[in-house]
Amino acid sequence: MGNKKNIDYKKWLKRFSSLFSREPADRDALIEILRKSENRNLLDPDALLMIEGALHVSELQVRDIMVPRVQMIVIENDAEPEDIISVVVESGHSRFPVVNETNDEITGILLAKDLLNFYANPDKEFDIKDMMRPAVFIPESKRLNVLLREFRTSRNHMAIVIDEYTGVAGLVTIEDVIEEIIGEIEDEHDLEEEEVNITSHENDRFTVKALTPIDEFNQYFNKDISDEEYDTIGGFIINTFGHLPKRGEKIDFDEFNIKVLRADKRRVHLLLFSKLESEEILDQIPD
Repeated sequence: MGNKKNIDYKKWLKRFSSLFSREPADRDALIEILRKSENRNLLDPDALLMIEGALHVSELQVRDIMVPRVQMIVIENDAEPEDIISVVVESGHSRFPVVNETNDEITGILLAKDLLNFYANPDKEFDIKDMMRPAVFIPESKRLNVLLREFRTSRNHMAIVIDEYTGVAGLVTIEDVIEEIIGEIEDEHDLEEEEVNITSHENDRFTVKALTPIDEFNQYFNKDISDEEYDTIGGFIINTFGHLPKRGEKIDFDEFNIKVLRADKRRVHLLLFSKLESEEILDQIPD
């Protein structure tokens, strides 16, 4: 039985190696080889998506996936234990930036599990400074593959993102980075929340789920795209491309540049809408 497995492995390795008879000239050529491998059943579809995701992560910066400052859930440094517990339970998160008077004054990170020490010793006086972990600050231009490596080596799971003026721009977690590789991770709390199809980011950028209904998209962006032929924005965008686009493909439409963030060989999953500058919009208008 062991010999048979060894022979099968050698056959698989030979077939896979044959695809690389010519060295790929660039990343796109490499991805095309991997997709051919999946078509020949040498790669599992989920494995291909993760490989593409890992390659895709090296092209993204923290600003592309961070939680914007206005959406951060924080703990005030003078909050009472009961108030903190309410925030923890309501949000379902496990880590929280601790702030002074404004969200620009982050003094540390509070882990929900560290509150257990206080409740295990009710006679001990509560002092949030004794529970906080040091906050890690990173620039919004940092590459995601570099950040993931730092998360792994430092064992931190959250970082505070700062802009070019050293102001707080948002936060990012290790889960945010991993989701770019393997897809969205849902837990029990996510299932309880109302589904969000369109998320606003800094610099007039929006991530839009392909399953977003046309009428919801129109209402959000004040557009009038017809929903007679397409029920979702994903269907409309596929028609705009004229084919099923692959991850990383871009196209200009109206006032947006649209980039495919996540897709497989059957459908598009996630899109990035970035508002064009006025000069770029004028370039689209025929003479």
